[in-house]
Amino acid sequence: MLILVSGGAGSGKSEFAEGLVVSSGLQERIYLATMQVWDAESTRRVARHRAMRAGKGFSTLECPTGLEQRELPAGCAVLLEDLSNLAANEYFAPEGGGKAAFGRVLAGVRRAAARAALLVVVTNELFSDGVRYDPETAAYLELLADLNRAIAARADDVYEVVCGIPVTWKEERT
Repeated sequence: MLILVSGGAGSGKSEFAEGLVVSSGLQERIYLATMQVWDAESTRRVARHRAMRAGKGFSTLECPTGLEQRELPAGCAVLLEDLSNLAANEYFAPEGGGKAAFGRVLAGVRRAAARAALLVVVTNELFSDGVRYDPETAAYLELLADLNRAIAARADDVYEVVCGIPVTWKEERT
């Protein structure tokens, strides 16, 4: 099963996504951490997310790039936190990301979904601020929008978390 969870900063999407994994009943839980730690703010965010996961049975795998090459155990539950960081890391990679990042990230999500019994992908809603960005940032945002649409199309369930309240946009449970 593939689930996409979207929402703005501080919306509660991470907590909701973790709850989906924990309530799945699957005992092998993997947290794919995509954030590259560059500064004090990213260090605080990582510490906050680790504290949120404490005692919930997650094994953390650092995966800032290269999801398409990552081996995952069959039948596990995976929380990918988050697509926005992974897409940015791939897009802005020094070895040349750009538009090729779309294929690499989508291939990684497909591969993870094929191995895991449950894959919950967290993404950010970054498109409502009305700000005009420089061309490179606008291109990254377009890449993320394309990834969000592609993954939502393949997902069994899609949620948006607003003010801590999950809103169901798509639900295809069998």
